[in-house]
Amino acid sequence: MSSKADRRAARETVAAYHEAELARLLQRVGEAIDAFRSGQLDAFEVDQVLFQYSRAAKELWRFCNIGSVELTASLIKRNEPSIVWWDRGAPKGR
Repeated sequence: MSSKADRRAARETVAAYHEAELARLLQRVGEAIDAFRSGQLDAFEVDQVLFQYSRAAKELWRFCNIGSVELTASLIKRNEPSIVWWDRGAPKGR
């Protein structure tokens, strides 16, 4: 059984990972909005980016918040997720 300190450390590891990965996703949104403002993307293209961001952020949240925080932290420390969250948010092919 984990100690309180171990669980706290695991929560901190997961929170740091979640924040860093969320920042990467938000970077893409910022780039899309900048491209819209400069005329490189239209509103529909930016909407697609926002949709993909939303799906990716939900997948990331699910990974960080469902299940054992200790297990999730150990996967992060071992670099096991190696998940490209942006790709996880991509629309499924029809």
